Amino acid sequence: MSTQQFSQERLMKVLLAPQISEKATYVAEKNDQVIFRVATDATKPEIKAAVEMMFKVNVNSVQVSCVKGKVKRSGRIIGRRNDWKKAYVCLAAGQEINFATSEQG
Repeated sequence: MSTQQFSQERLMKVLLAPQISEKATYVAEKNDQVIFRVATDATKPEIKAAVEMMFKVNVNSVQVSCVKGKVKRSGRIIGRRNDWKKAYVCLAAGQEINFATSEQG
């Protein structure tokens, strides 16, 4: 159901990077979730299909959060960083994603 309805090319562009921080590590240990930075136009079914295709794991659910870009200034010039989206991917029981080994394979 999940991988067949999306093109493989699109799924490769959905996940941008894993979000690695103290909070992300805490969430990963406590809730069996992995946090990814995803494309701003990505949908929950696309994110689920992309994670299952790339990492060969089963995904229970996906929660999405839109993060507003921070206002930054350099001297007198005030700018704003781009908004971005992150996805909390809940993995099935007993499954995990090890980023150190999956990059080599």
